[in-house]
Amino acid sequence: MPNTPLCVDDVRVSLKLISTDFDGTLHDDRTQPPVPVELQDFLLDLQSRGISWIINTGRDLPSLTTALAAAQLKVNPDFVVVVEREVYRRNGHGLDSVESWNRRCRNVHQELFARVRPRLPEIMRWISARFQATVFEDAYSPFCLVAANNQDADRIMEYLEKICREIDGLAIMRNDIYARFCHVEFNKGTALAEIARLLGVERKSILAAGDHLNDIPMLSYAYAGCLMTTANAVEEVKHHVRKQNGYVSRASHGLGVLEGLLHFARSNT
Repeated sequence: MPNTPLCVDDVRVSLKLISTDFDGTLHDDRTQPPVPVELQDFLLDLQSRGISWIINTGRDLPSLTTALAAAQLKVNPDFVVVVEREVYRRNGHGLDSVESWNRRCRNVHQELFARVRPRLPEIMRWISARFQATVFEDAYSPFCLVAANNQDADRIMEYLEKICREIDGLAIMRNDIYARFCHVEFNKGTALAEIARLLGVERKSILAAGDHLNDIPMLSYAYAGCLMTTANAVEEVKHHVRKQNGYVSRASHGLGVLEGLLHFARSNT
C-alpha cells in the first residue's frame, strides 16, 4: 500500500454508497489503531464528495457505539445496520432510528418468533443430546447458539437449516461458532437495499465488503455492483466473492478494504 496520503482526486470514483462489515473487515482489535488511518482519511475524502458509508454489522447498537468510541475514529458512518437488520441514520453526532423499516422489522420478527417458540424445546433437546453448546434467548432472537467449535457448528447448522425449511420465513444467521434465528427478509443485504432506496442510489454504484458468513447476504450483485472481501476472510466468503467476479484483497482487515476501494475506483477511470 502507498505511504503517501490518498485523495479522491487521485482516482475517479463512481461509487455512491459503501457498505462495510465491522469486526474482521474494517476493524481489527489486535492492531493499533484498529482501523488504519489511511482508510479513515480515504473514507473522509469520499464523504466530502457526497459518497455515503454504512457500517453493516451483527453487533447490537450499544456494542457498536462502544467499539467506535474506543477506536477513536476521525470518520463517522452515515448509516449503521446493527444485528444484521436494524437501520440507523446519523444525525449530527447521534443516530436516529429509520423507524419505518425498524418497526416493520420488529413486527415481522415478533410474528415469526411466535410461530417458532413451540418448536424450541425440541430443537434444544436435539442439540443438548449431541453437543456441548450454549443456547439462549436475547432481545433479538428466541434462539441464539454458541457452539464449542466450528465442526460442531457445521453439524448443528445442517439440522437448523432443515428446521428453517419447515417454518415459513425462518432463517438462521451464522458468524463463526455463533448463530441465531431471524426472518429471511431481513439481513445485511436487504438492509443495504433499504438504505440505497432512501438515498436513491442504484445498485451499480454500491460497494459491499465483508469477511464472514453473515456478510454473504450483502455480498451479492442483487444488492451491490462492486463486491469485495479481505485476505483474512473465511474461505467460503472468498469463494463466494470470486464466483461473482468480485475482488479479494491481498491485505487484511482495514488495509484490505482500502485496497478494494482503490481497485474499484481505478477500474472505473
